[in-house]
Amino acid sequence: MSTMRTVPTRSAVLELKAERLVVSEAYNFLDEKRLLLAAELLRQLAEYERLQQEFEQLRQQAVTALLHAVAQHGLQGLSVYPVASIKATRFETETRNFMGVILADTRLQLAEDSAAAIAACPSSEANNCKVAFRKLLDLSSHIAGVSGNLYRLLVEYRLTERRARALENVILPEIEEMLHVMTTHLEELEFEDAVRVRIRSRAASGA
Repeated sequence: MSTMRTVPTRSAVLELKAERLVVSEAYNFLDEKRLLLAAELLRQLAEYERLQQEFEQLRQQAVTALLHAVAQHGLQGLSVYPVASIKATRFETETRNFMGVILADTRLQLAEDSAAAIAACPSSEANNCKVAFRKLLDLSSHIAGVSGNLYRLLVEYRLTERRARALENVILPEIEEMLHVMTTHLEELEFEDAVRVRIRSRAASGA
């Protein structure tokens, strides 16, 4: 930006240098913040991938347990097996603040004995099936929390990235250009004054 927004004076130059210092400090803060956000993003992503692998293992175990339960009771017999109640289930969340982003650890608190009724023909296969799906449900709640963390961290990272780039590529270059224009203009004025003084002194000495 070559057009000067203020009158080029020494005080204006000093104010602009002070503004440059403030903007530089803001950029350094945002630059450090986005690095920290990126590191936390990678950590949360690694945790998400680990939980997904664990979820897949538990899912396969749950499918196997379901097949065994069906083989033991038959599809119709298993369909009338007493279901587990979720009335006492609580969704618990612990939160913490990370660089302005709320991170949450989520868990389901399931009742220990949640059967609504006693089975007419109980079996270990049916019980194993219930336990497998309880584990799957609990892990799903934990994955949901990590997934939310990833989303919020990514939103904040993109916002911080845009702000840092605006300072780095727009604001700071504008300030530097303005300083260059103002200091050049002041140097030219000083040079002109010096020339005038020299001409006057020569004229006075010649008179």
